[in-house]
Amino acid sequence: MTRPLIVATGAATHSGLRRPLNEDSYMASPPLFLVADGMGGHEAGERASATVIDEFARYIGRVDLELEDLLEALARARSAVEALSSDGNGRAGTTLSGVVVASVEGMGYWLTVNIGDSRTYRLADGELEQISVDHSVVQELIESGELTAAEAATDRRRNIITRAIGASSTGDADYWLFPAELGDRMLICSDGLTTEVSDERITQILAAEPDPQRAADILVDEAVQAGGRDNITVVIVDAVSVAARRGALLQADDVDADTRPREAAAGGVR
Repeated sequence: MTRPLIVATGAATHSGLRRPLNEDSYMASPPLFLVADGMGGHEAGERASATVIDEFARYIGRVDLELEDLLEALARARSAVEALSSDGNGRAGTTLSGVVVASVEGMGYWLTVNIGDSRTYRLADGELEQISVDHSVVQELIESGELTAAEAATDRRRNIITRAIGASSTGDADYWLFPAELGDRMLICSDGLTTEVSDERITQILAAEPDPQRAADILVDEAVQAGGRDNITVVIVDAVSVAARRGALLQADDVDADTRPREAAAGGVR
């Protein structure tokens, strides 16, 4: 059986310089690549993010996933996080963002999920595109024309999110499904990266460093050096072999040697 998409991955996380706990959790094991940023204090955020990631762990090793798999996992995760709050762990909650490997008629696809303000990006042909849309107060103000993106970066409301898993939120996740292209580089991160490192600098690092693990380490280190005011987590996923149509497989050797990502060992679950 031909796998629709084969990837190389890298992942790194750091508590930052101001937080006593790392409330981020991540998964970087095919076919799932996810980042969760917990909230709630008193270890509630740490437990919430880890609980959500654990609900997806049963799918590790699958060739691909469908939307129904994500919906079921998210329903279980929401119930589990709500149980944390009822057990006296405060208003436990977490964001979730990332991609999973999917297929349509044998073709490799990215299926993206997002709730909250962690983010999923795609670097393709040297251009960085934010796939996810933040569920945050400042994003709503940007869309209404009341704030520019530059103003939102320093607005005092930038950390207020409008949807989460738990934390008394009932908002739904957003989903996107699009074909995977050979050479795609997906970046999933908590806002501890994007509040410290500009999109321009992120693009430079992703484009310059072919090894996904090395790129993840550099991004986290730059966020720490820039101030590290929050927990920082980065997962990078490179498409190194893509089933473009049933029975046809494009591999890294089919693209220019100067631009293709180097294959690296898959990351793990935190």
